[in-house]
Amino acid sequence: MITQQLITPESIVVVGGSDDVHKPGGKVIKNLTDSQYAGDLYVVNPKAGRIQGIRSFGTVDELPPVDLAILAIPAAACPAAVEILAKQKNTKAFIILSAGFHEENEAGAALEAQIVKTVNDAGASLIGPNCIGVLTTHYTGVFTTPVPELSPSGVDFITGSGATAVFILDAAMQNGLRFSSVYSVGNSAQTGVEEVLEYMDNTYCDGHSARVKMLYVESIQQPEKLLKHASSLVRKGARIAAVKAGSSEAGCRAASSHTGALATPDAAVDALFRKAGIIRCYSRSELVTVAGILSNPLPEGKNIAIITHAGGPAVMLTDTLSHSGINVPAIGGGKAEALLAKLFPGSSVANPIDFLATGTAAQLGHIIDACNSDFADIDAMVVIFGSPGLVRVFDVYDVISEKMQASAKPVYPVMPTVINSREEIAAFVAKGHVTFPDEVIFGHALAKVLNHTPPPAAEKTAPAAPFDYPAIRALVEQAGDGYLPPQKVQQLLDAAGIPRAGEMVAVSAEEAVEAARQLGFPVVMKVVGPVHKSDVGGVALDIKDAAAVRKEFERMIKIKDTVAILLQPMLSGVQLFAGAKREQPFGQMVLCGLGGIFVEALHDVSACLAPVSRSEAGEMIRRLRGYKILQGLRGQPPVNEQWFIDVIARISSLCEAAPEIAEMDLNPLLAAAGKVVAVDARIRVEKLSPPK
Repeated sequence: MITQQLITPESIVVVGGSDDVHKPGGKVIKNLTDSQYAGDLYVVNPKAGRIQGIRSFGTVDELPPVDLAILAIPAAACPAAVEILAKQKNTKAFIILSAGFHEENEAGAALEAQIVKTVNDAGASLIGPNCIGVLTTHYTGVFTTPVPELSPSGVDFITGSGATAVFILDAAMQNGLRFSSVYSVGNSAQTGVEEVLEYMDNTYCDGHSARVKMLYVESIQQPEKLLKHASSLVRKGARIAAVKAGSSEAGCRAASSHTGALATPDAAVDALFRKAGIIRCYSRSELVTVAGILSNPLPEGKNIAIITHAGGPAVMLTDTLSHSGINVPAIGGGKAEALLAKLFPGSSVANPIDFLATGTAAQLGHIIDACNSDFADIDAMVVIFGSPGLVRVFDVYDVISEKMQASAKPVYPVMPTVINSREEIAAFVAKGHVTFPDEVIFGHALAKVLNHTPPPAAEKTAPAAPFDYPAIRALVEQAGDGYLPPQKVQQLLDAAGIPRAGEMVAVSAEEAVEAARQLGFPVVMKVVGPVHKSDVGGVALDIKDAAAVRKEFERMIKIKDTVAILLQPMLSGVQLFAGAKREQPFGQMVLCGLGGIFVEALHDVSACLAPVSRSEAGEMIRRLRGYKILQGLRGQPPVNEQWFIDVIARISSLCEAAPEIAEMDLNPLLAAAGKVVAVDARIRVEKLSPPK
């Protein structure tokens, strides 16, 4: 919950304020006074009448009414102070810097719950506890440094980690990023990343609100809320970059199906961010660099000119962009020759454009002008310019500044000599620019931004017939927890309208022979029971007569855990894969990829959180690294994408109809004769626990 008193308080009290600026209660007062907070500022400290020149009250009972309270006192003392402030002083916003709450032990969790109840009953906001505070353009309520320059047009930053926030702010400020607000939510006892994002969405006005948002998230508790408000912000014109810490799969539980193994919590985060339109980053430097790029105008295309006086960094940037699908097109022709004539002998305009270490500021200006006016296939420019320390480069950076402001195409400045050019870079940043110190980090970030796709438009359509919702519900409600038997899997697929190969189950050799005759030779035989059939020798292909059926039945029925034998007609085609997994708290995730053994060997899968529209299903398919195989290679017929899309969309609809489906594996799906049919399917049901 965000109240106006948290954003623009007319009065602030620091409870536990101190003269010692090396303590949180002292440093937050210093930050408030250094930033010339314009409202009434109070302190509570029973040991002194004045703290840092500000009147100090002995207890919170003595205070006048106050909008915002910042608490820097022991955890055990916080509930009583909050209760007096909320009930007697009309305080509607609280920032608790103190630690010692639910992150520490059960006793701390009880204190935290007591505070939350008091704050909620008062209709107030709570940030923290266990945080560094809040920064807005109205006040600097943090106990840390550095304190960034605050501007309404700066970046909004929401973080779950105070220490990480300090490191990110430090790096961002060196690059010239300015901030509109910083929220360190700490324990997120009442207000977490999702609630702050909700407030930003509800109050967003394009052209007036901060357009760029940075998130550092350690846990996602409310993915639906994050999805709703992040995608809404992006559709309104905002741009969001985020780091989600904890992407390792080391802590993931073992799974018994391909889908279960591939649909990790981190894959769910990827799917959530993609659906929300969030650009995912994996480090502090990448997050800061992406935010810096988003703070500048973006190019209309992916053709980049690289301008430099140093060949090595230009080559590394060219490689980085090219490997990421961003073009560094060759420049030639008469206008290129005319530009080359303005440069010193030995220069090159082929792209990268190298005007040598002896090149001048005026020559750089000519190059930028030519890229703007003469080379239509250039969408943006990256200027890499540093100094070996022999001469000052103020004139070059002045030209870059002037051209950035006048250029019709974006110009991105990479300034790698942060020590030799410290004064020049500081002067450049003071003019309102953002710089980038490393060309490779910048190249990866630029590619991530330019390759990013906006969140899909809302597209809710009912599945086409056949889709028997009552039959699906009846089958799931009658099932117990665990994997469904083959007959029930067949019925569920049929009810969902997912095409499948004909199949029959046999528990005796005679039944197997009869099933093979009905299906038609040749047939495939598979064990029913073992999880990974191929690993235990539980698959026999191309069985052509009754004698072979009997022989294989007698062999396979003896395999451990086998309860029956499944028979199917022998089919051929491109092997595909599709499935779903419930990954709390994200809900159900739908996956697709190349099938058969490739799903394990290549891990070439795409994921999307349900519900998955047909357009999203198409994007999933096109994201596959093996997409060219689906398009048809070396004379092979292409996979019918519309059939594959239909299967993916029906899996999503089945998940919506039956949220009890914990894992679903269609592997392989066979694409042949213009159709896509399920050959092997596993579905595990796990009944949902009632909400607490």
